[in-house]
Amino acid sequence: KPSVDVMFRSLAENAGKNAIAVMLTGMGDDGAAGTGEMKHEGAPVIAQDERTSVVWGMPGEVVKRGFADEVLPLSKIAARLVSLAKD
Repeated sequence: KPSVDVMFRSLAENAGKNAIAVMLTGMGDDGAAGTGEMKHEGAPVIAQDERTSVVWGMPGEVVKRGFADEVLPLSKIAARLVSLAKD
């Protein structure tokens, strides 16, 4: 059952700009709307790039809707998360 939108919506409401949204490879568009809510609340949004995604449906939808602040290869996401967490 798709539930990423539910999780991101809860994070947007409860953590706001203190959260970080990361959309990794996956099929469909689950999570895109919730990611938009997180962005609206000031959370940074990272989407996995198409080249390193097995299926670029979910991160691609985040990019298509204009919610991604950064589109990164999988190998760079962890370091970026550490960097954002330090800010």
